[in-house]
Amino acid sequence: MKITSAIIPLLVMAAIGVAFIIGLTNDPRELPSTLIDKPLPEFNLPPVYEGEAEFTNDDLAGQVALVNIFGSWCAACRIEHPMLMRLTRQNAVPIYGIDWKDKPEDGAAWLRRHGDPYLRVGVDIDSKLAIDLGVTGAPETFVIDRSGRIRYKHVGPITDEVWRQTLQPLVRSLQAEAAS
Repeated sequence: MKITSAIIPLLVMAAIGVAFIIGLTNDPRELPSTLIDKPLPEFNLPPVYEGEAEFTNDDLAGQVALVNIFGSWCAACRIEHPMLMRLTRQNAVPIYGIDWKDKPEDGAAWLRRHGDPYLRVGVDIDSKLAIDLGVTGAPETFVIDRSGRIRYKHVGPITDEVWRQTLQPLVRSLQAEAAS
């Protein structure tokens, strides 16, 4: 009886230790998404700029694009922003923005101040689309294929390394598929 009561806590601690060691091998930047290879949820977002058209799924139709979640309140978004501006200048891929948890006037002012890399920007004040996408924070970027399916989700700022090693090869591959 005494041996059993001593072994059980040791086995539990060993199991916890194994789970911890396995957890350390995972990349914390890679959050799996259940939406990969599924259609982008239907949405219709008001524009960030007064007087512009709404941002909808139709804007993405027939092209490989990035959909970037950002906010004027987001410090990491400011770090990422020069990279998005560079990708836009290079015409690397169409980029669309979702201003998350922000008043339209705050998002518009932020984009005027830092530059606007987006073809169209919608405002998701109530987080409806963010919830549908499983957004956990900003910035997050989704790679959308020409049929409107989510092909990849990147959590955190897009850096030069992330672009070169992960996003650019995927975007090029999807663009090549579309061309053939």
